[in-house]
Amino acid sequence: MIFKKFWSSIRAQLNKLANVFWEADPIAQMRYEYDRAVEELKSGRLGLEQYRGLVESITRSMNAAEKQFSKLQAQAKAYLRAGDRETAGKFALEGQKLKTHMAEQREQLEMHEKSYENNLKKIQHASKKLAEVREKIQRYDAELKMSEAEAEVAKLAESFEFNVTTDFGQLEDVVQRRIDTNRGKSRVAADLSSRGLADIEAEEQLDIILAEDALKALEIETGVRSPETTGIAAAERQLGPAIKELVDEGQS
Repeated sequence: MIFKKFWSSIRAQLNKLANVFWEADPIAQMRYEYDRAVEELKSGRLGLEQYRGLVESITRSMNAAEKQFSKLQAQAKAYLRAGDRETAGKFALEGQKLKTHMAEQREQLEMHEKSYENNLKKIQHASKKLAEVREKIQRYDAELKMSEAEAEVAKLAESFEFNVTTDFGQLEDVVQRRIDTNRGKSRVAADLSSRGLADIEAEEQLDIILAEDALKALEIETGVRSPETTGIAAAERQLGPAIKELVDEGQS
């Protein structure tokens, strides 16, 4: 009783382990079963070929027996016409025995032919079924891979939801904060670069005015113009605050 329970427990564990491997990769298991069936079919086809060889051998023997029977019949008739009844009776008796043997062989041949046809149909049917199984395995394999891909895509779409609670949402927030920081740096740099621009423009304007004043002074010195026509005081009145400040700094 104890041994029986122990053996039942082992069988249960082995069955559990077999189920694990069975369900781990069902397509591979189906291919294994298919390959095993193909090997069995090959073995059956080899046996069928050998069986057909036996049928062909019996058929050849029957053809030879029929020729021999025809020959014995002809010899018996020839001796009978010649009046040799004893020799004719020997050939007739031998022909009768051969005829009986031929009847037995014909009966066996018919039985073997029928058996061959039945086995041939079985193998043809098995071949057709195996072709269907092969197509089914390919279809199942494709459908299984497609369903797995769809599951992964669904999982991926779920993880890529634009939600702050998901990893993708949090990563997106990090990226946006970095973009904002970079834009802030660019704005500060732009604002800093615009400072002192008015001073630079004032200096450029001052250089133009000072150049004009120098030119007018040269004209007065050379007598080209008189001081009254130069209009230096009027030009000074048109200077902006920034330029006047620069002029004052230059004079000081």
